[in-house]
Amino acid sequence: MTNPLLETYTLPPFSRIKAEHVRPAVEQILAENRAAIAALLEPGKIYTWDNLAEPLEDLDDRLNRAWSPVSHMNSVVNSDELRAAYNACLPLLSEYATEVGQNEALYRAYHSIAERPDFPNLGEAQRKIIDNALRDFRLSGVDLPPADKTRYKEIAQELSRLTSQFQDNLLDATHGWSKHIEDESLLAGLPESAKLVARQTAASQNRGGWVFTLEFPSYIAIMTYADDRELRREFYTAYATRASDQGPNAGRWDNTEIMERVLALRHEEARLLGFRNFAELSLATKMAPSTDEVIRFLTDLAERSLPHARRDLEEIRDFAAARLGLANLEAWDLGYASEKLKQHKFALSEEEIRPYFPAPKVVAGLFALVERLYGVRIGEKAGVEVWHPDVKFYEIRDPSGELRGAFYLDLYARPKKRGGAWMDECVTRRRVGGAVQTPVAYLTCNFTPPTENEPALLRHDEVLTLFHEFGHGLHHLLTRVDHLGVSGIHGVEWDAVELPSQFMENFCWEPEALALISGHYRTGEPLPQSLLDKMIAARNFQSGMQMVRQLEFALFDFRIHRDYDPDLGGRIYAILEEVRRQVAVVIPPPFNRFAHSFSHIFAGGYAAGYYSYKWAEVLSSDAYALFEEKGIFDPEVGRSFLINILERGGSRKAMELFVAFRGREPKIDALLRHNGLAEAA
Repeated sequence: MTNPLLETYTLPPFSRIKAEHVRPAVEQILAENRAAIAALLEPGKIYTWDNLAEPLEDLDDRLNRAWSPVSHMNSVVNSDELRAAYNACLPLLSEYATEVGQNEALYRAYHSIAERPDFPNLGEAQRKIIDNALRDFRLSGVDLPPADKTRYKEIAQELSRLTSQFQDNLLDATHGWSKHIEDESLLAGLPESAKLVARQTAASQNRGGWVFTLEFPSYIAIMTYADDRELRREFYTAYATRASDQGPNAGRWDNTEIMERVLALRHEEARLLGFRNFAELSLATKMAPSTDEVIRFLTDLAERSLPHARRDLEEIRDFAAARLGLANLEAWDLGYASEKLKQHKFALSEEEIRPYFPAPKVVAGLFALVERLYGVRIGEKAGVEVWHPDVKFYEIRDPSGELRGAFYLDLYARPKKRGGAWMDECVTRRRVGGAVQTPVAYLTCNFTPPTENEPALLRHDEVLTLFHEFGHGLHHLLTRVDHLGVSGIHGVEWDAVELPSQFMENFCWEPEALALISGHYRTGEPLPQSLLDKMIAARNFQSGMQMVRQLEFALFDFRIHRDYDPDLGGRIYAILEEVRRQVAVVIPPPFNRFAHSFSHIFAGGYAAGYYSYKWAEVLSSDAYALFEEKGIFDPEVGRSFLINILERGGSRKAMELFVAFRGREPKIDALLRHNGLAEAA
């Protein structure tokens, strides 16, 4: 049997990759990599970049190229067979990574390169890779005694398994609840577009009526528009208790024990490595200098935001009582009442906006905007194999025609697809021999799909999401770094990695940019000035509440990792309550189990790092302020951002790159101004 994952391919042959290929391919590549590493290490050898670091990059790249489509398909076309194969390989990959990270001979070999007199003669990117490698060896426990090394390896394997199980439980819980509605009167208030998608969902299940699910586009339609308060309560309860001990599927797919175990293992890992807690370990690869500095940053932002948040809440409570007959505003009333208040205050409704943001127009406009900013050209390429008919493939080229990168775009929600939006790597840029390996990205969203007669119409916050993920994509795709370890987003401090993504969101409010990305899906008419004026006026609607909500997430994440006590356990919801008393203005009902679905920290890369969104927003807002000063399409500023931020990847420290672009260190002023909080400064 030929195994497509063992072939040398430019792009993954998705249709040929089957679950039965996964483990044999991973086992063979790991065995060959181990043999190759052993062959590289020779007694008395004088190590150089060419005879050590570069061959190791070849090994890393081969493994990444094989595992990337497997990991991606597990997220976007999940099946029982693929999930089992994926999970079976996690301990193998974890064991290999730990084994390499704890290889003392390999560590000494890297160390010898760093100590050579000619080390400064290496390129900037190469020196950064060597420095990062030496740091990562230490963070993998290379200096630990044998028993502790063994324990570190066990912890890494178990964490790999548990975080994957957390994500599996959340996926199953999200798709494990839906509501079939046959009485149309229950759907009063819902826009026709939401009802049409729900009718199509029902028809796909050979049912009449409407089926609504916990996939976000379906869920948010109910929570924003459904007049039936009991229906909103039912959906809120199901969504807020996913994968927990509460709600309609209480105890099924329950993440409680996984969360406790993950926190315990992370704390043990940190202590093994000489840190007081996992938050300290997390900061070893980030910009923030200390845990105290992170807490101080978040607390300061909360103090600036809370007066605004309290006014926001008072306003919506008064409105709900006076206009909607909701004397006691519950969690399931907030989205609904907020939409009504926005309509009342600004004469603005999301449903009024959506017809002007058909997905094809938004995508084409996004490409046109990027072309103006950076002088590149983006075009669709047909005939490329994809994993679903909705997926499209595009190439980015320089004006000269040079291929800079390519990406898959998968925009719509569907069953067996993980929720949320993300960018991930398919292929990373590096120079192999005399040729450059073209970077390729996966860009994934979960928007409401098109219907038979109409294109997908995006909410403005979905437009922001698309721009955000495309910013990550540009960071990966436009890099000019030729070495894997710091190419694209590799080697970028995690609390700076959101800079290019959050930066892109700002354009979604600019009249010049909106002219490119909007147009009525039937007539093509541009977004009316009156509607644009309302959108801009409403830009910071409830921004105080939104800010403290994000700070609640960030403080909760950081504190459960910083304050973990082995004798007391995770105290997950006790700490969440403490954080809410400090920074929240809306307290959810006791049955709410938000943490059980917080996959960013329990299944993603943001553990003790969720604060990165706000930390990087200081950078992104300040960077964008220069575009505001000079003109959003100013060619010199665009070129500077391209050269100093996007092209440099992780080849220099993020602060150095920011200063090279901005001419100084970042200030918080622009973030406060963009969020309507400046007067609180």
